[in-house]
Amino acid sequence: MPSVTAPSSPRRARLARKVATGGSALALAASGLFLSAGPASAATSCSGPDCTGKDPAATVCQNDARTVATNSLGVELRYSPTCRSAWARYSGTTGMTVWVSSNTGLNQAILHPGNGASAWTAMIDDKGILAHACGYVSGFGSECTSWY
Repeated sequence: MPSVTAPSSPRRARLARKVATGGSALALAASGLFLSAGPASAATSCSGPDCTGKDPAATVCQNDARTVATNSLGVELRYSPTCRSAWARYSGTTGMTVWVSSNTGLNQAILHPGNGASAWTAMIDDKGILAHACGYVSGFGSECTSWY
C-alpha cells in the first residue's frame, strides 16, 4: 500500500488545503454548468387537473399553445394539447376583467388595466371537458368565446 506523507510545514499544509478547496470549487462550478440545460429545463410540466392554477408561462404548456377562439373584445382562449389545459389571454387597450371557465365550474380570472401589454389567467384543466374565455367591460357587459 502506498504511503501518504503529510506536508512538511504549516505553509505547505495551508497551500495544499487552498489547492484542494479551489479544485473542489472549480469542479462544483463546472458541474453546475453541465447540469443547467437552459430556460426550457426550468419550466415545469403538468397535465390536466395538475395544471389548474398554474401560470402557463412558468410551464412547458406555453410551448405548444395555440389560440383556439377569440371574442370581439380580443380575449383569446389558449389551449395546450401537451398539458391539456386552457387559459385566457388579452393584450388590448380596454381595461376589463378577463377569465377562463370550464363547463365543470373551474374559473381563473385577472383584471387587465388596458395598457396593451399581454396578460393571461392561470390555467384550468381541459382534459375531456370544455372551456371558454370571457371579458367584462364596465358599461358594456361581458362576452365569451365559443366553447372548446
